[in-house]
Amino acid sequence: MTQIKFRPFETLLDPESALGVLRNATGGAEDGELFLERRRSEALVFDDGRLKTASYDASEGFGLRVVNGEVSGYAHSSEISEAALRRAAETARLAVGDGGGVLADGPVATNRKLYTDEDPISGAPFPVKIETLQEIDAFARDLDPRVVQVSATLAASHQEIVILRPDGQMVTDVRPMTRVNVSVIVEQNGRRESGTAGGGGRLGLDGLISPKDWQAKTHEALRVALVNLEAVPAPAGAMEVVLGPGWPGILLHEAVGHGLEGDFNRKGSSKFTGRIGEQVAAKGVTVVDDGTIPDRRGSITVDDEGTPSGRNVLIEDGILVGYLQDRQNARLMGVDPTGNGRRESYAHPPMPRMTNTYMEGGDASPEDIVASLKDGIYAVGFGGGQVDITNGKFVFSCTEAYRVENGKVGAPVKGATLIGDGTSAMQKVRALGNDMQLDPGMGNCGKAGQWVPVGVGQPTVLMDGLTVGGSAT
Repeated sequence: MTQIKFRPFETLLDPESALGVLRNATGGAEDGELFLERRRSEALVFDDGRLKTASYDASEGFGLRVVNGEVSGYAHSSEISEAALRRAAETARLAVGDGGGVLADGPVATNRKLYTDEDPISGAPFPVKIETLQEIDAFARDLDPRVVQVSATLAASHQEIVILRPDGQMVTDVRPMTRVNVSVIVEQNGRRESGTAGGGGRLGLDGLISPKDWQAKTHEALRVALVNLEAVPAPAGAMEVVLGPGWPGILLHEAVGHGLEGDFNRKGSSKFTGRIGEQVAAKGVTVVDDGTIPDRRGSITVDDEGTPSGRNVLIEDGILVGYLQDRQNARLMGVDPTGNGRRESYAHPPMPRMTNTYMEGGDASPEDIVASLKDGIYAVGFGGGQVDITNGKFVFSCTEAYRVENGKVGAPVKGATLIGDGTSAMQKVRALGNDMQLDPGMGNCGKAGQWVPVGVGQPTVLMDGLTVGGSAT
């Protein structure tokens, strides 16, 4: 069944009345907007031979924000009505008092379209989705007799937003999201190991429920699990590390990307504060945040303030050249917004957030980079990690890594963690591969209790002197 499009100013609110309420709330303020959202999401989990979870969620509401200087007032409601809007306006207005500000110009409009606006939840009948998950389970078990457990997840969401500004400008966006994940557990001689693969993006379901797509994901999950069956305890100590392309860019995202967000730098809490124009990474290192890549998980046609997304160079040839900005922090820092004002939902105010953050490639071949490694670790996959934004220190666990000695890739290692700090690590980059890749579309980023989808990427990277934590004796 086709879902009726979200048109709150045709069905729920009178546009002139709503604009009047917003203008009264933002009178004497420097900025503000009315953000309206409808979101639907579905997740199906097939685990250990049966449908374990089938969830569906639908929500809608609005958030009203008033900004003056460093102060902002925010109120939200799951009821889209004029009465609720007036109550929210009164509450948000309290934060800025008598005002005294001059309303900033609104964002420049765009007609660009980066992804389909079709509803992915309705893109395939429910029985077809269940059959796909069953087929993934059976396929994984047929691949190898050592497979003892399979978990497959199919998730889709459809977000529709409308942003009304006090000048009457109205911005809309329709954002699909889909993902398929496959996890397998294998057992051999009493030892169990797991492997996971998955991904998606701002796409319809057609491609993801195609056997060609999910079979490739299943093969990859099984490959990682079988590699880990052979893994030996990881060594410990300071050594050279080669990071693989694609998903290992999550280390860049966490250890460097967050430190380049405007609010942390405006408040002086980032290691990168006040360092524009300085060498903060090795020569050749260029870091970009790009929300304009079609169909990618982290891409947004416009951000959650209505600013078109952009391709923002943050570090160029090792030199820090910019930060990621929403409207408020950009204004306070005297620069232009970069299209990075993002929020989890209508219940959250926007803040500077990453989209698709990656390190550009170099001209070295990945094979030559690995062959140059005398004694170290080749890290291909990453799991969880922790980062302290104030000093850039990080700890990341590897899900797939190998010991390398004299340029030869040896046994896989288990329990390896990478320890360091972002600014020092970026200075230790010795070689960049010509194989820059974006991740397959599985990243979520948390900040101040809000979660948004993101993308990461990088080429094969050789780094000197990272600390590797391991359990080998």
